[in-house]
Amino acid sequence: MKKHLPLIVISFVVTLSFISYFTFFSNAQNSLKDLNLTGVYDVSKTTALWHGQRIAVQGDMGNLGYKGDPDTDVLSASAGEKRIEVDLSTQTLYAYEGDHKVYEFLVSTGKWGRTPTGEFTIWAKPKYTLMAGGSQALGTYYYLPNVPFVQFFYNNSVSKWTGYSIHGTYWHDNFGHPMSHGCINMKTEEAEKIFYWTNPVYKEGGWATYASASDPGTKVIIYGEAPKD
Repeated sequence: MKKHLPLIVISFVVTLSFISYFTFFSNAQNSLKDLNLTGVYDVSKTTALWHGQRIAVQGDMGNLGYKGDPDTDVLSASAGEKRIEVDLSTQTLYAYEGDHKVYEFLVSTGKWGRTPTGEFTIWAKPKYTLMAGGSQALGTYYYLPNVPFVQFFYNNSVSKWTGYSIHGTYWHDNFGHPMSHGCINMKTEEAEKIFYWTNPVYKEGGWATYASASDPGTKVIIYGEAPKD
């Protein structure tokens, strides 16, 4: 005669599995369940929280006069394939067209969360998004509305839903040193240049764009080991 598990035990196992699933995605780097991917600037959000500090949210870039860098448009028409390289050891981002280096910027990568290494592809580019995560108990909680010029990347090992991205930063200016929870922080004006330079092409007048078969995302290569500072 087969013995069956009591219903209460089955319910406990199912509940535990659900809690584990929810906890995994809650702790993921900017899990996309917490993100607004419409790209719209939220005028109702004027204050951000960063590790216990209240910070004023940066204004709408469209109202601050930020523009793309037209000097690269002529080069793009005849240069080689675009790619971004991020060297964690030097906290530097490089943008290439073929063998030609178009940009070189200091960045801040993961300190409270590891920035993944490998080869990735940009799949979504919202002009603004909400980012939230960290731990209130550890003092690392962050709630950052209207993060500007966001470029989400992924590969076969790091899914889209973990929310890793390159983006502008208004809550610190310590570039050249690890300062993020896993994303690649940039000065806002430099993130804006990269945002308009990469594929898929962002069309002004909209709020977000996504990679497609006709306009695939730019390759992002991340390597090295971040300094322990």
